[in-house]
Amino acid sequence: MSQRLDYNQIAPNGAKALGGVYGYVLQSGLPAELVDLVYLRVSQINNCAYCLDMHTRDLLKRGVKVEKLALLQAWEEGGGLFSEAERAALAWAESVTRVADTGVPDSAYTAARAVFDEKQLVDLTIAISLMNSYNRMAISFRNTPQAVLAN
Repeated sequence: MSQRLDYNQIAPNGAKALGGVYGYVLQSGLPAELVDLVYLRVSQINNCAYCLDMHTRDLLKRGVKVEKLALLQAWEEGGGLFSEAERAALAWAESVTRVADTGVPDSAYTAARAVFDEKQLVDLTIAISLMNSYNRMAISFRNTPQAVLAN
């Protein structure tokens, strides 16, 4: 697979705008590991190889155990590996990412609000939306994962 085009070079202001949202999420107060887990889960749902590679590497650098990463896509069965906040964030991420199928029902909102205050939930939804955008850019233009470049 080869890259179709480099959107960062072609539309630098658009890429910078997405980067601004990324910067907002970083300073939002949400725990960085939680955000990275959500980014990885969204990327799993969307099958974005570039983002899967990047966020797995980010989480490993943060010291997240391989067992936790291996069970992320089955987090509901992951027992004590995932905190209450992580479980709520992952459930919300799945519902929001699959919006065409789920409609993000009231039950998903109620469950997320049981753990997150209003601002945290809005910030989390911004992070989820951002990763969905990044996934669509990387998949559409065939960004090459670092793992592939290393071979």
